[in-house]
Amino acid sequence: MNRPPRIQYRDLHGIVLLDKPLGLSSNQALQAVRRLLRAAKGGHTGALDPLATGLLPLCFGEATKLAGSLLGARKAYVAECRLGITTDSADSEGAIVQQRPVPELDEATLETALARLRGRILQVPPMYSALKQDGERLYAKARRGETVTVPPREVDVYRLDLLWRDADTLRLLVECGSGTYVRTLAQDLGESLGCGAHLIALRRTWVEPFRDPQMVTLDALQQAAELGDEALLHSLLPVSAGLSDLPAVQLDESQSMAISRGQKITLDPPLAVGRCAAFASDGALLALLQVDAAGCTRILRGFNLPPG
Repeated sequence: MNRPPRIQYRDLHGIVLLDKPLGLSSNQALQAVRRLLRAAKGGHTGALDPLATGLLPLCFGEATKLAGSLLGARKAYVAECRLGITTDSADSEGAIVQQRPVPELDEATLETALARLRGRILQVPPMYSALKQDGERLYAKARRGETVTVPPREVDVYRLDLLWRDADTLRLLVECGSGTYVRTLAQDLGESLGCGAHLIALRRTWVEPFRDPQMVTLDALQQAAELGDEALLHSLLPVSAGLSDLPAVQLDESQSMAISRGQKITLDPPLAVGRCAAFASDGALLALLQVDAAGCTRILRGFNLPPG
């Protein structure tokens, strides 16, 4: 029996804006792309459930240093929820725990319920989630039938708007901060309306700084891989794309040398206050810096990218 040749992994640096398909976990999607790229190191920037599709930024090589920043970034979704049915996971993959009639709902009633879930709110994460308690994932406890009290936490919901509706289905636009569970929003909205609800579809449309992402599908990447490296790597964005929402600071040769050695420098005058992306005179990304009002820098992340 002939075995397929072993993949020769390589150092590869950049970001792929994957349109995650339905049915795959985020890690399954990451590993599939990593194998196609033959990237030695990779990570994703916040899990999408198998039920969800849409933007999943994948970081490879030095770009993995940005995964934490992208994980905490503002995100947007289009969500569909079914009224009248509550499930134990708050989505369509869970078991039905309650069914209630859906009342007549006018626009004012819906808007009042939506308004309660906007802004900085308290949200109880679902039991079927990857959060840990006592060192164990909540979903593992839930699958054993354990009842665990999950404390509420503050999350930010910047937008929660009704896009479309019929008798028992709502389509919502959601813009939220890190740690927000959209399926819990659907569940809480259903309780506010008195009939219960669960999430039936979810698509992530953007993640800062990728507000207008040119996503690539897994099928397209597989087809590109058959054509060769040039076609495949066309979908790999530079590491600096993950910092495109920050001010860019161009350093001279001596400043670049100091930053590359991990030393602090003073920008005079300070070109930016707060976080900024620092580039060498040849355009190479050197570091993510924190700059104070006096121009003094602190290196948040240093990058060791190959020339060119």
